[in-house]
Amino acid sequence: MYFVLGITILRAYADSVWTEEGVCLVLNSTVTMDMNCSYSCGSDCWRVSKYPCLQVYVSINSTGRISRLSHNEETEDASSECFYVPRCQRDSLAMHSMIMNISERLKVNQQVPCFYDPEEQQEAVLLRRLYDHKAIFHTLLWPSCMLTGGALIILMVKLTQYLSRLCEEIGKIKR
Repeated sequence: MYFVLGITILRAYADSVWTEEGVCLVLNSTVTMDMNCSYSCGSDCWRVSKYPCLQVYVSINSTGRISRLSHNEETEDASSECFYVPRCQRDSLAMHSMIMNISERLKVNQQVPCFYDPEEQQEAVLLRRLYDHKAIFHTLLWPSCMLTGGALIILMVKLTQYLSRLCEEIGKIKR
């Protein structure tokens, strides 16, 4: 489990360049164009749908630089232009209303916590990181609990075997 979690979650956490947390001031939140996406309508069937591309620009208070805001690392990898890439679905109106709802929330909440690259290798800023400290804690906690529990079970079995042999030897001595 440690190996699988280490090469998936821990590696993604360690390789992330968005390490500094700051407060971002939303400067502009506009829908620029429609983006195409494809969804499955059954086996061997794919259809095309559209969602609006929301671009959000923020100013990072601690550095003063202006950057484009992305929802998380996956969004940044999927679309370097859009703030959020919804799961593609048949109902393009639902995706449109979801994006517009996000846009309105960003306009209401002018200051949002964000993560940025302190070395300025990445121009984009993230609203959320996929794997933060809590995710890493839980990633390591539960396998460690299982490992400790398994070791305790083995230890109790060995102790029971030892006590059984000890009782057997005491029984032989008394006869």
